[in-house]
Amino acid sequence: MGYVYFTRHGQTIWNVENKICGATDIELTALGHQQAEELGQKILEQNLSIDEILYSPLVRASETARHISEVTGIPMRMEPRLKEQNFGKYESTARDGKEFQKAKANFINHFDGGESMLELAQRIYNLLDDIQSEAGEKTYLLVAHNGISRIINSYFYDMTNEEFAAFGIKNCEILRYEF
Repeated sequence: MGYVYFTRHGQTIWNVENKICGATDIELTALGHQQAEELGQKILEQNLSIDEILYSPLVRASETARHISEVTGIPMRMEPRLKEQNFGKYESTARDGKEFQKAKANFINHFDGGESMLELAQRIYNLLDDIQSEAGEKTYLLVAHNGISRIINSYFYDMTNEEFAAFGIKNCEILRYEF
């Protein structure tokens, strides 16, 4: 039985400002860079067996992956399916805005030019299916986003809509999932 690790990128200024980053390409803060380096050290200290890092093409995730790779020596490769959901007109708006929270509860909503939750789930589930087919051969660390963390968690565990909406992880927190 194989497994996969997942982490969310380091802190960004929009995380600090409680704004929706989505598909907008936002840089890490100084703390975000530090968090990524510390995660690399934690991976070494815990002697985690990871063969390759797959990361989102967005700079906040790619920079996090780069720091982890530099600290650990684990090779890294960009995986376009790990890109965060495009929240359309809600990009850069308040994460806890009432209109966004209501729109987010509709899993087929495209957010006026974005990507629906169902489309996001399809691409992440397809990626996890591909990884599962290699389970036992390779162990990956996926470096991506909070929205991706919800989809990944729902792949492995049944969740109510409320649990799904409330699920999230901290910047550079690491989770392990077993297939």
